[in-house]
Amino acid sequence: MRRKIPESTLPKIIRSQMITAEGLQKLRDEHDHLWRLERPETTAKVSWAASLGDRSENADYHYNKKRLREIDKRIRYLCNCIDNFKVIHYHPNQEGKVMFGAWVDVKNEAKGLQKRFRIVGYEELTDNKDYISMDSPMAKALLDKTVGDVAIVQTKLGDFVWEILDIAYQK
Repeated sequence: MRRKIPESTLPKIIRSQMITAEGLQKLRDEHDHLWRLERPETTAKVSWAASLGDRSENADYHYNKKRLREIDKRIRYLCNCIDNFKVIHYHPNQEGKVMFGAWVDVKNEAKGLQKRFRIVGYEELTDNKDYISMDSPMAKALLDKTVGDVAIVQTKLGDFVWEILDIAYQK
């Protein structure tokens, strides 16, 4: 049997509450999809399965009841996110500097690597392999730097040196 660890002993993860306008729209679209489509369909399945009688051995009932709890939990989470995130819009003052929402091209000469990614909020990372979190060591090292600057990224594996090749913003 697994013991539950008291929440007070777990380390608090502090994440930035920033999001791009596109990221917020994705969250709203997901919320609408869950609320208008998936939840009513799942509720109908639970009602149908419950009408069959004995629920103790009714797999449809148990599966859909569990799915309904998952949907409700995600909807509550999305409502909280939508209400609490701060949308960061592009501003011309950002040009030339690495800031939130920037697409950044970097190169590591020692490893022979070149990467391109966008700096966004943690909630936007899902399904986006070329996005990194604003709270990541790479993003923190790059913030406020300009093209040609060198950023030293400190990780558990050691320090890595990256040169900034290009900075672009979606407008």
